[in-house]
Amino acid sequence: MTPASSLLTLVGGLALGYLALLGGMYVYQRGLLYHPDRSAPAAPVTLGLAGMEEVWLKTEDGLRLNAWYAPPAPGKRGVLLYLHGNAGNLASLPAKLSPYLEIGLGVLVFDWRGYGKSEGSPTEEGLYADGRAALAYLADRGIPAGQVVLHGESLGSGVATQLAVETGPAGVILEAPYLSVAEAAQFHYPYLPARWLVKDRFDNLARISAIRSPILILHGDLDQTVPVSHGRALLAAAGPEARGRFFPQAGHANLFDYGAQREAQDFIREIFAAKK
Repeated sequence: MTPASSLLTLVGGLALGYLALLGGMYVYQRGLLYHPDRSAPAAPVTLGLAGMEEVWLKTEDGLRLNAWYAPPAPGKRGVLLYLHGNAGNLASLPAKLSPYLEIGLGVLVFDWRGYGKSEGSPTEEGLYADGRAALAYLADRGIPAGQVVLHGESLGSGVATQLAVETGPAGVILEAPYLSVAEAAQFHYPYLPARWLVKDRFDNLARISAIRSPILILHGDLDQTVPVSHGRALLAAAGPEARGRFFPQAGHANLFDYGAQREAQDFIREIFAAKK
């Protein structure tokens, strides 16, 4: 074999390997995006969330979603709808929910389809349907969207912006949000045309300027999962009602350890004080 033919064989092999990698990424991408814990979470009271009870939501495509709910405290109003991230299940959330319960806010949180005890498998459109089912559950209990604050954590931020455009909530909290899943994928796989391969795009940047509700963006400067530049760019693209709080020592999943919970509590207090 001549040097030229050896080089061609090497290049051909590398090209085939690269194409195989692209194909694998495309076919198995949802396994990279969604990391559900399918175990059954304990009851909320067992996990320290007194006042919350297990309930079930029904989606427009017929799935049952496991959820926890606490109504607003006596004399209080407003409900926080918590939209969690791409990993784990309800059992990982008590520390994130407690600060909201402490100020008398009602709280509804649920597991995405395919997470915990919820039925189905996650997709972008499926998660939007899950969020709509949660808002429908609240509406059935006399709590319209205008009395709901959406808290979208990481993956959940993409559902929060979609619901916010559709319904006009009282406010929106975006914790460690991305421009889009496509852009987040490109950050993690710079050697691939990742942004063009993504099916479930959750495009926050395309929607955020259409949100007319107050917005709070929380992001850590040390975030290695979703770069803080994504949060700052979303803040710049949002309307005048938006504010951002960026935490120099925080990463992706520990914002509440650095004061984000106080920012969120103050934001919500201001929203409902202005509605009196």
